[in-house]
Amino acid sequence: MAYEVNGQTAETTDTGYLVNLNDWNKEIAQLIADEEGIGQLTDRHWDVIEYLRDEYINNNGNQPMERAITKAMEEKWGVKLKSKDMYDLFPRAPSKQGLKVAGLPATNRKGGY
Repeated sequence: MAYEVNGQTAETTDTGYLVNLNDWNKEIAQLIADEEGIGQLTDRHWDVIEYLRDEYINNNGNQPMERAITKAMEEKWGVKLKSKDMYDLFPRAPSKQGLKVAGLPATNRKGGY
């Protein structure tokens, strides 16, 4: 499988994760979100996506669990969040579906909280 955007081809794994994280861009993120049933990405989606990419790229491949994602977004947005708030954004788990939309490799760990 591959995503095609503006003449650019981005190869994916059998499960739809990008093979090369450098192929990622916002247009591809939106395509993945559409395929995942998320719909139009909001500012809050982008905040989570940017956090996940920053953690992975600039923190030795870190793939935060849902608790860390929620805490980071609480700080960024200045509100108390529940796990449900993150699942409203990424219904199949922010630590898994969020990684996919962010163009990052799938996590191998079990659970997510």
